[in-house]
Amino acid sequence: MATEIAVTPDRLMQLGLGFWGSKTLLSAIELGVFTELAGGPLNAEQLGKQLGLHERSARDFFDALVALGMLEREDGSYRNTAETNHFLVRGELGYIGGMLEMANERLYPFWGSLTEALRSGLPQNEMKTGGAGLFEVVYGDPARLRLFLSGMTGLSMGASKAIAEKFPWKDYQTVVDVGGAQGGLLVQLCLAHPHLRGSNFDLPVVGPVFDEYVQANGLQERLTFLPGSFFEDPLPRADVITMGHILHDWDLEQKRMLLDKAYQALPEGGALIVFESLIDDERRENAFGLLMSLNMLIETPGGFDYTGADGSAWMRDAGFKTTSVTHLVGPDSMVVGIK
Repeated sequence: MATEIAVTPDRLMQLGLGFWGSKTLLSAIELGVFTELAGGPLNAEQLGKQLGLHERSARDFFDALVALGMLEREDGSYRNTAETNHFLVRGELGYIGGMLEMANERLYPFWGSLTEALRSGLPQNEMKTGGAGLFEVVYGDPARLRLFLSGMTGLSMGASKAIAEKFPWKDYQTVVDVGGAQGGLLVQLCLAHPHLRGSNFDLPVVGPVFDEYVQANGLQERLTFLPGSFFEDPLPRADVITMGHILHDWDLEQKRMLLDKAYQALPEGGALIVFESLIDDERRENAFGLLMSLNMLIETPGGFDYTGADGSAWMRDAGFKTTSVTHLVGPDSMVVGIK
């Protein structure tokens, strides 16, 4: 007789109420819990007092973070995990909290309108009420822009290191990162490959943030900033052009236009590297990539994420002779096209 498998609602409840845990983490970042604990363990009373929390909330809040794996507790004192200490302490190079701070401030309320977005196909951010779009909002506020750029560096650090390792950089001399933000990828490439020289092609407002980060890593002699708009200007020429978390922001026509521009800027034998959270070809496994595509629905008029097969086909349509898809780390993969 076959054993009957018990069906429970546990997974449904965990996913359906997943915003409880998400908002607990986002509030912890907003309050500076992990930054406060970077100096050493504190008990609930000490930590709650330093954060300005009500005594009714503090213990449950801290213990929820323990249960979620975001804090550790021993003998009544709380401390960061290795993960939160590396990625969620403000001021540290690995800090990705800037991105999550923006998620808390902007995305959390916007995602409450996902059902409307699914029915209308329209953004649910500031544009919904006649305001500016995502990039106008972010790039128009220097403090918010700095948080966004540093968050992108931290978020892409694993992928950047993997690209430095998995692509044959010995065969190339120069690289341009299109929309290179703070310079996270270029810095990792040049640290790993002393012969490389590179440039970041991005909007002028990004320049000072990029220069500061490059100087902090001692690479100002090998990395330069090129101000411009990848919609309005031709792309700078280089042996390799990279685009990280760029294409998914735009509709298909704009995606194809950017790939065409990259093709025109490369020499024969040059390479284009496009990387982001590529959806798996069967569209079954990379939940992060699929949810990111829904985030593009929330945030942009036409952006969407795509599979490696999609990216390869678009590159071949642009004229690239060969393409390949390589997994990098976590949800991130790269599509490489050779001219």
